[in-house]
Amino acid sequence: MLDRRSVLRTLAGLFLAVTGTGAYAAIWEPGRQSITRYRLTPRGWPEGRRLRLAVLSDLHIGSLHVPLARVSELVAATNALKPDLTLLLGDFVASRRRFASDPAMADWAAELARLETRDGVFAILGNHDWWHDEPTQALRAGPTQVGQALERAGIPVLENRAVRLSSQAGPLWLAGLGDQLAFLPRLRGRPHGIDDLAGTMAQITDDGAPVILMAHEPDIFARMPERVSLTLSGHTHGGQVRFLGWAPIVPSRYGNRYAYGHVREDGRDLVVSGGIGTSQLPIRFGIPPEIVLIELG
Repeated sequence: MLDRRSVLRTLAGLFLAVTGTGAYAAIWEPGRQSITRYRLTPRGWPEGRRLRLAVLSDLHIGSLHVPLARVSELVAATNALKPDLTLLLGDFVASRRRFASDPAMADWAAELARLETRDGVFAILGNHDWWHDEPTQALRAGPTQVGQALERAGIPVLENRAVRLSSQAGPLWLAGLGDQLAFLPRLRGRPHGIDDLAGTMAQITDDGAPVILMAHEPDIFARMPERVSLTLSGHTHGGQVRFLGWAPIVPSRYGNRYAYGHVREDGRDLVVSGGIGTSQLPIRFGIPPEIVLIELG
């Protein structure tokens, strides 16, 4: 059975066989920066209330196309959108073991701390923030180095935690789910992730305020309760290679169902960001890096 790395390597080989396409996928598109905009009114959203959400996901800082200078550019571009709330959806580090030449966590966390909003900046962690933290993997427990760097920079990390905000749209619950793939390898009889959806939802009162939930991997959306107005995810990179809106391989048990973009199922809304960086292989085709801006209401 082919795994994700094998398929991406095969795809990369096909691209490189055609020089122009390969150069575009390996050099040009991963270095682009686009703004993807959505406007929607989720179920349970208060009538007449508007909120601008900026979303950054899967930065993979230290990878080929995301040096520290790129983080500064992303912060400036996000601030220019004048969001009410900026949400960071995990996978801050490169998808490999850490190199001595990688930007210091304190440095990129300080850059992200320059994000400007009316209602705050909040983060969750992704699988690579766990996988490449050796002490955390040995203990199969946090805290992670990435999470500590963000907290020290003044960015709250919501891990199976919900907070009630007084936002521009009025009262709002913001929840963050722990990563669903936190530990390697899989061990029989032991949790693979730290996600606790039931425990997170238990912190949210039935006060009528809408709920926005951040979950790095989108698969959890299949069992998301009705109380959640909007789910925000990353992780998939949109498949990293897309042809006419379809990705040949997506790191999700649901394939293309939750690969990218705005998904509505049974009256529930999910937005999956294509992210910024790359994973496994440094290529993108048909899915350029993006900052997501969501206008609610």
